[in-house]
Amino acid sequence: MVITNSKLVLGATAVTLAIIAITSIGIHSRGQALFQSSPKDLIDEVWQIVDRQYVDGTFNQQDWQAVRQQYLSKSYSTPQEAYKAVREMLKTLDDPFTRFMDPEQYKSMEVDTSGELVGIGITIGLDEKTKQLVVIAPIEDTPAFKAGILSRDIIISIDGKSTKGMDINQAVDLIRGPVNTSVRLTVLRNKQEKQISVARAKIEIHPVHYSLRPTPAGNLGYIRLNQFSANASQEMSDAIKNLETKHVSGYVIDLRGNPGGLYQVSLEIARMWLNNGTIVSTIDRQGDQVKEVAQGNALTNKPLVILVDKGSASSSEILSGALQDNKRAVLVGTQTFGKGLVQTVRQLYDGSAVAVTIARYHTPSGSDINKRGIAPNFKVELTEAQKRDLLNAREKIGTLADPQFAKAVSVLREEAVLSATNSPRKN
Repeated sequence: MVITNSKLVLGATAVTLAIIAITSIGIHSRGQALFQSSPKDLIDEVWQIVDRQYVDGTFNQQDWQAVRQQYLSKSYSTPQEAYKAVREMLKTLDDPFTRFMDPEQYKSMEVDTSGELVGIGITIGLDEKTKQLVVIAPIEDTPAFKAGILSRDIIISIDGKSTKGMDINQAVDLIRGPVNTSVRLTVLRNKQEKQISVARAKIEIHPVHYSLRPTPAGNLGYIRLNQFSANASQEMSDAIKNLETKHVSGYVIDLRGNPGGLYQVSLEIARMWLNNGTIVSTIDRQGDQVKEVAQGNALTNKPLVILVDKGSASSSEILSGALQDNKRAVLVGTQTFGKGLVQTVRQLYDGSAVAVTIARYHTPSGSDINKRGIAPNFKVELTEAQKRDLLNAREKIGTLADPQFAKAVSVLREEAVLSATNSPRKN
């Protein structure tokens, strides 16, 4: 994770790990004292950050100066009153990813900080059309994953409380809690309601899992990347280097259910697979475009297939889009989530923080995938029965009993892919 002057840049799904509480982050006591004497300072600080950086220069077709005057003309006697005002002010932008976090909520989001992780292990977002709380992805090997929560589940109640009109921060507060307690989620899946009780637990997360897989296409390196957290780059590098010593004939990267994470990490990992070419372009509100490119230091040039699905979002889409557009990899699975936004997270002087959407990103071909997603080269849809089978027998994931992995093996067997990864590919 790169933090400069309390500034953190993430991919679109800045709510990644929002349901994980993290301890051991200090709050500036001096700032807290200052805040108690002038709560308006916090409101104005947030307004200034949005005014300078927000991706939409029209601020959702509203007079942002008038918004400032509206909220600074009021009196606030407690931090909570100011926090509420900030959330109201940001809500006028109609952007669920631009949001305020109080000190505890900010601690929950700081996934790179050393400390104890406690929670259920899901990533949630707010559907921009329906305004419903939706599961972007459960994090592998966490209580939510084991309880059977799936990507795109709509959370309609938490411990019996309806989520209608609820924002992400409110949902986080309700789902988060002490170790060895449970939370009851009611989710809507395929128009059917399901009640799922999930035990909160300490969570140790390793983003990369890899192994050597003997297949009809030869010995393949199978790498499952669960999230783009701070240690993902090093773990990915270690995985590739280890598998290269085993003389694998090709690779399968599994990004299914990966909700994204840190923008910089997606660039670092892309450069491990790509020697040259554009990785991603970000466009700010002035229309200025910044291209991130490969740097000629790829760790391997072996054939590569990436597995994706509707739970593959944000940084997952940056990586898969970069390697697909540069014809470095073939994508197998289903359409990705479709989040083409970049945020910055700024810590405020009292230990709270604000996440602001600062740019859109395009894939190397110029595609804006926001709300659209990335189409795989080979579409392989799992049936509900197949999903249940893989969920109940997780040892089958990444084997020939996994239909999407089996298709990846088939693709890697094709001479055109094995011999020339830069050749045009059929969809």
